[in-house]
Amino acid sequence: MEEKKFVFGVPVTDYNFTGREEESRRLLADFNGGINVILMSPRRIGKTSLVKHVIEKINRENILVVYMDIFGCKTEYDIYNKFAGAVLEQTASKSDKWLEEAKDFLYRLTPKISFSPDPTSEFGISLGITPKTHTPEQILALPQQIAERKGKHILVCIDEFQQVGELSNSKQVQARMRGVWQLQQSVSYCLFGSKHHLMGSIFLNRSMPFFQFGDLINLQKIPQDTWVKYIVEHFGEGKRTISESLAIKICEFVDCYSSYVQQLSWIIYSQTPENSIITDKQVTEGCNDLLAVNDALFMQQIEPLSEYQMNFIRAIASNVHSDFTLEKVRTEYHLGSYSNITRLTSALLKLDIIEKRRDGIFLTDPVFEKWFRKKMIYTNM
Repeated sequence: MEEKKFVFGVPVTDYNFTGREEESRRLLADFNGGINVILMSPRRIGKTSLVKHVIEKINRENILVVYMDIFGCKTEYDIYNKFAGAVLEQTASKSDKWLEEAKDFLYRLTPKISFSPDPTSEFGISLGITPKTHTPEQILALPQQIAERKGKHILVCIDEFQQVGELSNSKQVQARMRGVWQLQQSVSYCLFGSKHHLMGSIFLNRSMPFFQFGDLINLQKIPQDTWVKYIVEHFGEGKRTISESLAIKICEFVDCYSSYVQQLSWIIYSQTPENSIITDKQVTEGCNDLLAVNDALFMQQIEPLSEYQMNFIRAIASNVHSDFTLEKVRTEYHLGSYSNITRLTSALLKLDIIEKRRDGIFLTDPVFEKWFRKKMIYTNM
């Protein structure tokens, strides 16, 4: 089967994975060395792809890998159920062995297990862990117990870890996790997530339990020249020709955000027949199509916002990135009172619509920003 030329919306594999040589080496050294890792970056930069890419390269004879995504977890015990299920399922070689270990490690349970007719498929589990059956500490200790029994190291990778920061008792849960995990000699953790602001509040705040928990990697965008080479080569391998200057135009439109580079490239590639030379018009049409396909998503994102919040976004989209408290700026963009600026900033940071950088406040999503300018910049002003 022919390799897909461009992939987005899911983690990319070897053929579609590009760049990240230095980050891959550092992450591989941490994984093989049993070092905890915190991976931070804005959305659509490629954290999940990087982690899964490096997992494939670690020493699997000595290291068992557990990977979970806790995005759908809304409560503390949602997380513990997901955690225990993933650890038990992914450290066992066979389902019957898993059943034995589940009874050993998680007594007082009647787990529900579903099997697929396909013998190659994984089995599904639902543990039903509650505060009446197990304490948080008992669940969090599970990887170390399994590692000791198997005589191996366990690497636990938790995606969307910012969900822990969304809990009503977040600091207490973090303290429990840190208290147990920091004592484990045969387990290391890779914690990463897509909401930069929340991840920062968990790992960069000196007063929080996870401060200095491990090697903090702040993932940057893949450089433009790496993307340009990738785009030109992949178009060429698909019997289509694109110039470096048009590849640069693709990168600049999406500000080198990995997922968007792949998506925009695919839109242009898929709309072009074989043995064609890509034109500037086709790239421009592709950029407009990218905005159109994200229209419903972006509309959903702004629908719950207040008028003041919309005006704050308009100011940023109009290249205002600081001095929002000045009367001139507040009046021009209808931002309300001086004290309202703090409330607006806090609310939009929490929603991950804006981010703070050294040189001011910016929108987190470059395609959303272009869409907003096109659709909303002159609305209700």
